[in-house]
Amino acid sequence: MIRCVRIWTSEDGNSMFEEGLIELAGGERGDILSKAVAASSISFRETRSGGAFAPHNAPTRQFVVTLSGTLQFETAGGATFVIRPGDVLLAEDTSGTGHSWKLMDDQPWRRAYVIVGPEVEVPFIKSA
Repeated sequence: MIRCVRIWTSEDGNSMFEEGLIELAGGERGDILSKAVAASSISFRETRSGGAFAPHNAPTRQFVVTLSGTLQFETAGGATFVIRPGDVLLAEDTSGTGHSWKLMDDQPWRRAYVIVGPEVEVPFIKSA
């Protein structure tokens, strides 16, 4: 399974998060895979080790796929979670108090941003 953390804006305007997985169903050749997700673009970015970013909102609804680097994210309310290589962040907190992040290890944060529309169904399953 692929770990995914979803972050969104709650009714009170604060960013909240929940742990989950990318739903992987059937496949072929012994693989398991998700349903296809319509995306409008993909881009790549790298931040050198030691980087951090002050509180901000996601600019749009997007998947952020971490390729390298370990980060700690924090909401304005002080709740934290960690993202590691191979994890996916589903960023949906496009308004409100936002979130911040900082790199925790000596690796650069290399990631892919996959932009999805507001009405696109995504294969996120909340952990029990």
